[in-house]
Amino acid sequence: MATKVANSNPSPQHETASAPHKKPRTLAGVAVLPADENRKKTLTLYENALRLMQAGKYEKAHGIFNEMLANAPHDLADRIRMYIAACVAQISKGATSFETHEERYDYAISLLNHGHYDDAREHFQAILLKNDAADYAFYGLALLASMTGENQKCIEHLTEAIRLNGQNRIQARSDSDFDGVADDPRFTELLYPEA
Repeated sequence: MATKVANSNPSPQHETASAPHKKPRTLAGVAVLPADENRKKTLTLYENALRLMQAGKYEKAHGIFNEMLANAPHDLADRIRMYIAACVAQISKGATSFETHEERYDYAISLLNHGHYDDAREHFQAILLKNDAADYAFYGLALLASMTGENQKCIEHLTEAIRLNGQNRIQARSDSDFDGVADDPRFTELLYPEA
């Protein structure tokens, strides 16, 4: 019968299992990983956006990733940009499936806010193709025209938005996105017809 000899040198597998957990190292030293509530919330949003992408809801995922990017921890920012690009690619391929016109509008506003003017215009126009009385789509086109310096188009689209829904006049009065056209007398007359 063979007797086992106790090995005084434990195998490398046993060493790592019993060794204390080490912090990751960088060229500058030990990396500090923040564990605050903001990071936890960001990670939760990140996971939710990934699930939305996996479910084919690229426009919703894109919106979440865009919101996260401004305050994202440095170690996530590059991955978030990569996923934003992937969402945009899928959306441009026509992989979008908006449940409502309002969702498409929200997505178009997100594109507008991030400087994707041509893409935003396409979504506003797509809404109008299906519902030519969608005042909010005309309002969005008016915002876009104001932001791109197209005063005449801005006035035309805003006129139609107000004709379809008078509340748009009140909203436009306090909307800073119309600052580019605020000095145009036609704009003032449209917003303050009683003056």
